[in-house]
Amino acid sequence: MQIPQNKSLSYKAPGSFEETRYEKLHNILCESPSEGSVLIAQEIASLIQEKQQQNKMCVLGLATGSSPISVYRELVRMHQEEGLSFQNVISFNLDEYYPISKEDVQSYHYFMHTHLFNHVDIKPENVNIPNGEVALEEVRDFCIAYEEKIKAVGGIDLQILGIGRTGHIGFNEPGSHRNSQTRTITLDHLTRFDAGPSFQGLENVPRKAITMGIKTILSAKRVLLMAWGTNKAEIIQKAIEGVISPMIPTTYLQLHKNTTFVLDHEAASELTRIKTPWLVGHCNWDAALRSKAIAWLSTTTSKSILKLTDEDYNQNGMSDLLASHGSAYDLNIEMFNRLQRSITGWPGGKPDADDTYRPERALPKKKRVLIFSPHPDDDVISMGGTFDRLVAQGHEVHVAYQTSGNIAVSNEDAIRFLEVTEDLLHSDTSKKVAQLKQEFKEMNPQQPTPRGICDLKGSIRKRESLGATRYVGIPDSQVHFMNLPFYETGLIDKNPMSKVDIKQTMALIEELKPHQIYAAGDLADPHGTHRVCLDIIFAALKALKSKPFMKDCWVWLYRGAWHEWEIHEIEMAIPMSPDQVLRKRKAIFYHQSQKDGVMFQGNDHREFWIRAEDRNADTAKKYKDMGLSEYAAIEAFKRHHF
Repeated sequence: MQIPQNKSLSYKAPGSFEETRYEKLHNILCESPSEGSVLIAQEIASLIQEKQQQNKMCVLGLATGSSPISVYRELVRMHQEEGLSFQNVISFNLDEYYPISKEDVQSYHYFMHTHLFNHVDIKPENVNIPNGEVALEEVRDFCIAYEEKIKAVGGIDLQILGIGRTGHIGFNEPGSHRNSQTRTITLDHLTRFDAGPSFQGLENVPRKAITMGIKTILSAKRVLLMAWGTNKAEIIQKAIEGVISPMIPTTYLQLHKNTTFVLDHEAASELTRIKTPWLVGHCNWDAALRSKAIAWLSTTTSKSILKLTDEDYNQNGMSDLLASHGSAYDLNIEMFNRLQRSITGWPGGKPDADDTYRPERALPKKKRVLIFSPHPDDDVISMGGTFDRLVAQGHEVHVAYQTSGNIAVSNEDAIRFLEVTEDLLHSDTSKKVAQLKQEFKEMNPQQPTPRGICDLKGSIRKRESLGATRYVGIPDSQVHFMNLPFYETGLIDKNPMSKVDIKQTMALIEELKPHQIYAAGDLADPHGTHRVCLDIIFAALKALKSKPFMKDCWVWLYRGAWHEWEIHEIEMAIPMSPDQVLRKRKAIFYHQSQKDGVMFQGNDHREFWIRAEDRNADTAKKYKDMGLSEYAAIEAFKRHHF
């Protein structure tokens, strides 16, 4: 979707929003979070400039969290490169933890200055952020004054929002009243749990916050809410299509007359017009949509594909599919064959076999394979069985761990490794050990992790990875620890990808000249590392695509740690026997620092090895339920065409 440069997001571009009986809020879909962020930044900039021409102040309501970071990054770029001035801007932030110091790296005061205010020419006296340091007995008066200050400047012209997993906007948790104004609130356990890793543990997360109220937000003249990624899809569907309920505070935005949701495709994936468009209106029944619809119909009716009837199609909104593409029999056979042909025990291609209907080429018989793993365990978690199969079938398999994964090692695990080292090594080294132990004692969870501790934790994950790759059977020389610079901040928040990250990735691909590349297409990672790692790979592939060796390179995307491909999306399905499932489990177990209390679990409390086994078993069951052969487990892949 393209929106003309001279239009704001309120402009309804063709196909950007459909007035259906399901959707109650205007929303537009963007190809990526970066595209959506640029559109939001352009609307903000246009409003600022319009107010400048009118010699008026522009009052912005600002949000924090991972979603708006790229918006602020684009605004900073526009200020530095295009002369966008913030001299006429008055800002009011949505919320702040309470109590919290302004110098705390988790405070929203720190966040806003780091990502925006320190880089633009906004007047300090025009910056308003709830004060997490105000005395308890003064909080109520502070909240009243904050509300009055917003009214005194004429109200908020444009409010930007993210959305929490509980459906909160600002820190208006479930149960918030539509007439609520700026106040203190007790944070929902789920909200605190999600924030736990950033604070180095749930026990460090404040229990309260100061937040603008629902009434305050609804009083804004314009509201833009952004959401990126699969992990926001379910709550976005409820916000846009659900009934207004205090248990999902975002639904109150249905009462606002000038609100737009800006979404990427993953965040919009549960909307009816995206998930099941045949229930909304006329469809363009291409092959991909036919597959999606038939898989859905099979699941909805609890019938295998070959048992679906014309009546099933007609009763579930697909009569026009029958009218345009023939009988249920023909459609069923088409889908059944597609799924059957996706199954192969030869992920590197089967030698000396007709590969006309196989997902991979037969030649070359022995392929160079490059598996990119965002963290040092995603390879075995998401495709450990396929990894094992590629090695066993004689392919030259390389693994590239894109980041060190150091922040995912707990302090307790790191100290344990450190003390083992201290027991074994001589006194000179013990001095270094003692120094690191002292750094742990003095470590401030409100500040970036010291470099020495990051290196120690990175080393732990490196050695765990080598244990797993040796178990699978590849030499250490085929294991590459990239330690991409964007990741190495010592904080949950990472830097954007840079030319250095892309060049480093290009150099490895050029060196190996792989016939196959496997990459993580799992964009539900709550902290976004998977997305950045995939964007870096895509940028590298784009830069290299004219190279002769790239004509023979196929790219396969895997999922599994956070999410799995829908069955209609799967183009290569690798079945696993019970023995192979156990081998995959053992490979995952080499990553001991990620067991028994994972730091970054997201909304799934199961350990990664359990998630992986359950998802692989569930994929196998879906194939069985649709009438295909029964397997213990299946790993799934989708081909990326670049």
